[in-house]
Amino acid sequence: MEELLGMVANVGFPIAVAVYLLVRIENRLDGLSASIGELARAVSEMREEI
Repeated sequence: MEELLGMVANVGFPIAVAVYLLVRIENRLDGLSASIGELARAVSEMREEI
């Protein structure tokens, strides 16, 4: 039982931190993807005007 608790303490915390960071990065990547899409549309519109 003590060995199991040690494994959870050693492995569980890094897994929790990794999941937390992945969720935060995913939100930022979604925002960046939207910004890149808007930039591509703006550039496309500018090229049409020329």
